[in-house]
Amino acid sequence: MSSGWSWYVTILTAINILACFWLIRWTAKRRPGEAAQGETMGHVWDENLEEYNNPLPRWWLWLFYITIVFSVVYLVLYPGMGNFSGIKGWTQVSQYQDEVQAADAEYGPIFARYAQQDLAALAKDAEAVAVGRRLYLNYCSTCHGSDARGASGFPDLTDNEWLYGGEPDAIKTTILEGRAGMMPPMGDALGDQGVEEVSAYVLQLAGRDADPTLAQAGEAKYETFCAACHMSDGSGNTMLGAPNLINSVWLYGGSPGAIKASIKHGRNGQMPPHREFLGEEKSHVIAAYVLSLSAGQ
Repeated sequence: MSSGWSWYVTILTAINILACFWLIRWTAKRRPGEAAQGETMGHVWDENLEEYNNPLPRWWLWLFYITIVFSVVYLVLYPGMGNFSGIKGWTQVSQYQDEVQAADAEYGPIFARYAQQDLAALAKDAEAVAVGRRLYLNYCSTCHGSDARGASGFPDLTDNEWLYGGEPDAIKTTILEGRAGMMPPMGDALGDQGVEEVSAYVLQLAGRDADPTLAQAGEAKYETFCAACHMSDGSGNTMLGAPNLINSVWLYGGSPGAIKASIKHGRNGQMPPHREFLGEEKSHVIAAYVLSLSAGQ
């Protein structure tokens, strides 16, 4: 914050506190011509409801003073007056770091113990899976859903279909390092007719109904433009994260329109890395939980 804004905030805050104190003192004074205490003020509502000149209860009035004193003490101890950080030197960053250190001290040994275990064995440990589920719900469910069944553009983690492989180490690598999937747009290279033909052939690969004439014309184009990533038989390539096209799992939707859109416009998927945020040990436990989900299928 610039020094100008700092002074603006400081002065405005001080004026507000002083104004509150002045307002309490000013309203407590009796003025000439004002009704004496206990007398009616001359205001009547609903025919017979009268206002009397009775002061606030003393305890209520002292509450106002206490709040003023509290605000002054608070602003001396903690940030609130512009760039003045308070005599305690508190910051939200330091508090967060203290909480993280306390949590690491308490739970670190637990995660360290889990990290020494093989992922496949850990996925069968009910206690570890429960811990992994809680971590998953905090850090992964926004994209993959609380039930881990994903959504359009976010993979289902409960089946046995894996873009980059379902081996334990591959799952953990995905969590730690993230993934960047890219399906290039082929609309310009294929043209509208070519998109129709290739999409028909892809539908045929998946065992679905498609125009046989269009599918036959699309086969050669598929071999030219698509087979390098998705393989000639459409089984995909986990080295590249290229999806399997011969099953019923569709990351962005399996309708003819969605398939055409993927071919024509391409797709870009981003799984952010979590190594720096979660660390290896917590990622190990989450990987065990994810592995337990697919192992149950």
